[in-house]
Amino acid sequence: MRYEFRVTGSVSPLMAEAFPELRAEPVPRQTLFSGPVMDEAHLYGLLARFQDLGLRVEEMRRLPE
Repeated sequence: MRYEFRVTGSVSPLMAEAFPELRAEPVPRQTLFSGPVMDEAHLYGLLARFQDLGLRVEEMRRLPE
């Protein structure tokens, strides 16, 4: 499965390194993370990591295969 996460604001390259399995791309007023998610546990782990780092996920969606 591939997912996309839209995070509020600009995320520094150093903070983006906390998500090695995802690609970070700056877009206006947000940072877009996308990449493979292995299973539900991985998905919840990513969401917890965003939260632990103080990042607000505005939108999350599963991408077509």
